[in-house]
Amino acid sequence: MHLKPLSQLFLFGGLAAAVGVPTAASAAFIDDATASLELRNFYMNRDYRDDDKADTPQHKGAPKAKADEWGQGFILNLQSGFTEGPVGFGVDALGLLGVKLDSGAGTSGTGTLPRSPATAEPVDDYSFLGLTAKAKLSNTVLTLGTHQPTLPVLFRNDTRMLPQTFEGAQILSKEFEGLTLLGGQFRSTRLRDSSNYGDMTMFADGSSGGVASDRFNYAGGSYAFTPKFTATYYYAELEDNYSQHHVNLLHVLPLSERLGLKSDIRYFKSDGEGNARVDNRNIGAMFSLLYAGHSLGLGYQDQSGDTGMPFVGGGTDPWTLNTLTYHHFLRAEEDGWQMRYDYDFAAAGIPGLTLMARYVRGDDFEIAGADAKEWERDVDLAYTVQSGPLKNFNVRLRNVMYRGSHTTDIDENRVIVSYTLKF
Repeated sequence: MHLKPLSQLFLFGGLAAAVGVPTAASAAFIDDATASLELRNFYMNRDYRDDDKADTPQHKGAPKAKADEWGQGFILNLQSGFTEGPVGFGVDALGLLGVKLDSGAGTSGTGTLPRSPATAEPVDDYSFLGLTAKAKLSNTVLTLGTHQPTLPVLFRNDTRMLPQTFEGAQILSKEFEGLTLLGGQFRSTRLRDSSNYGDMTMFADGSSGGVASDRFNYAGGSYAFTPKFTATYYYAELEDNYSQHHVNLLHVLPLSERLGLKSDIRYFKSDGEGNARVDNRNIGAMFSLLYAGHSLGLGYQDQSGDTGMPFVGGGTDPWTLNTLTYHHFLRAEEDGWQMRYDYDFAAAGIPGLTLMARYVRGDDFEIAGADAKEWERDVDLAYTVQSGPLKNFNVRLRNVMYRGSHTTDIDENRVIVSYTLKF
């Protein structure tokens, strides 16, 4: 769905007003409603350091030196309450609008703005409206329509100006204390730089036979044995492409009054479906020491099988330990280790200020039959205003450096400024 910016904003405003207008529906439908509008200003610059690699982006037959885009996003979330009765009904709405501030055919391609396949010229604006119907019985909720899944087997991408969405049905149940069950089917996806839904595709390094699919099925859940120990299992299938089992164990062990050890173990087992050739086993573990706002973690990820781990393509983030800002480190047989440091400055008397730095190195894989290796270093510095008229105003600075022996080296900077209004 594509509307001009002014028309789209009027539509968003009409939806927001509708939430607050009394109707014959029960009071809870209105009284429990929430609405928020996020203003997200997004700038991204990616500097390509090589011009002779097979994966170097091209424009008009020549290697690109950089990709550079700046835009303003508007993200409107409207969520109703539920009507009264044994089964409650409600509806949610997601309105998205992206406006180009600066970009061109020679610098497009960051995944921020849609662009012409023929000329690479980015659009001036794009928009999307997604509706979700919902029904609630006890502590079980059925939703139908637009979703933003954050599942270990399907994690929507929200690292650009506007988030990725999926369309389908989902059922969430929390009938028993500590147990969360989830299942459903998605039929299509809208990419982060698109206004339209389309079929889902598979990405898996070294695979073959994959096809576009309109069926992603999943089921699983998590159980909190204690407040500090949770186990998760999911099964997923992208029809005619791959099936996948996932297990996660998450535990925090107090070592003293201020010192703790966090353990995060993730395992994926993936096989081909239909005519697709997929064969992968991925196990990763991260152990982090926690102390007074500090977190220092060491992780290792091991892959085996004939292909890399499969996941839904188009920017979707695989939920693996070594999925970083730029690269996922999921090439066939690639192993990698990670070092990560986080600090919450609230421990030093500056609430709202956070720092994250991490480094991943991958090796033991091949590109075009040659031994290869790669690494990435990310640094994030973010601050959120805690009170006053600018409460919820957030600034995030993100710096990325990637180097590969047989791939294009990149340096990247992102500046994300956002402000969320809650009604």
